[in-house]
Amino acid sequence: MKKTGMIITLLCALLLTACGEKKADVTATPTVANVTPAPVSDTPTPTPQAETPTETPTPTESQKEEEGMAATLLYQGHGSLRITTGDGKVIYVDPYAGTGYDKPADLILMTHGHGDHTKDELIATKNADCRKITWVEALAGGTHQTFELGYVKVEAVEAGYNKNHNAAQCVGFILTFANGVQVYISGDTSTTPQMDSFAARGLDYAFLCCDGIYNMGIKEASDCAKKINAKHSIPYHMAPGKPYDESIASQFEGPGRILLPAGEELVLE
Repeated sequence: MKKTGMIITLLCALLLTACGEKKADVTATPTVANVTPAPVSDTPTPTPQAETPTETPTPTESQKEEEGMAATLLYQGHGSLRITTGDGKVIYVDPYAGTGYDKPADLILMTHGHGDHTKDELIATKNADCRKITWVEALAGGTHQTFELGYVKVEAVEAGYNKNHNAAQCVGFILTFANGVQVYISGDTSTTPQMDSFAARGLDYAFLCCDGIYNMGIKEASDCAKKINAKHSIPYHMAPGKPYDESIASQFEGPGRILLPAGEELVLE
């Protein structure tokens, strides 16, 4: 009996110990693994944004773009002009008078063979691909030719029609630039039949000779200006031996008249 009691006592003690261990397991604070937090960047995470739609240029921006394309004309005097296009191409027309022959030439135009229209040796430099179009090329095959050069379109038109200038050996030019501006350069001439068709073209500028000695005078040139009806009419080639003569120029009449002394520039817009 004593052995049995001791065994029972031992069993009870073991049961109590087991229950105590289980209770400890339940109430013990769970062990948490040490996790090193990821570093926090000072730079905020960018928020995705919708693409900004392309804005339609305002009229002012469009005008600036157009002005950027505009050619600039230097009136060198007599019948000589230098035109620099918006993209930097340089055109000389009837080189002879004045200064300003320092820019490398991309195109040289000559209206006829008289010495006061053909001194291209004054041009200091000609680019490797410089092109020269004289009255000969412009009248190839007996018809007035057109030359598409990319930066400008060159159309040969009638000129001459007086005792000093044979229409079969003279031309004028209409130049059309990348921005659509059209410039008529008469060369040495009197009234031509083709002038009747010019008003319908809506020309922007018309340069008209008016010396009254070798070509038409001021009155006839003014009548031609009214017939052509360009936005701007400009007298030139007005006095043999003079780059410019204000007393003659001031007598010229025509739509949108511009008096352009030798050595001055005009933006063609």
